[in-house]
Amino acid sequence: MKFLGWYLKIAAVSAVIGASMELFMIHTGFYDKVTVLESEKRAWESSEEAEAIREALNPWRKHMMQKQEDTREC
Repeated sequence: MKFLGWYLKIAAVSAVIGASMELFMIHTGFYDKVTVLESEKRAWESSEEAEAIREALNPWRKHMMQKQEDTREC
């Protein structure tokens, strides 16, 4: 293990950098903002407006799903 000291130094520096990044995100309220944004995104995705947009973007989706179900039954 010729380079064990070198690997340990790299691991220690990496751990310190990772911990400092986590502390920065905690102190700036990053996780709170992300939680709010994710809940808003999920609420919007389950709305009727989002369903209408998905249907408008892919009007053949129901036909393709029906075709897949028909092939499974055979």
